Amino acid sequence: MAQEKRTVAAALKFDPETGETPTVVANGYGHVAERILDLAFAAGIKVRRDADLAEILAAVDLDAEIPPEAFAAVAEILSYIYELNASAEAKGQTE
Repeated sequence: MAQEKRTVAAALKFDPETGETPTVVANGYGHVAERILDLAFAAGIKVRRDADLAEILAAVDLDAEIPPEAFAAVAEILSYIYELNASAEAKGQTE
């Protein structure tokens, strides 16, 4: 019988104005991960599915900076979000 993969999730905090390294503000497995995802979706926060990155970030202590091995992936995600926000602003879709 195939083992079902457990849900894993992490949430990051990043302030582009300070330029500080993103920090992990929530992480977990199973029901905790599902709750993190539910809250993100309900708040309209963009979610990226990346099992390897989620596993790395789930192992990080809360309020700790992301580890160096996650920098490239997180930078890619932030770049994508900035592009989405810029596109939405250009279309007049932001508050």
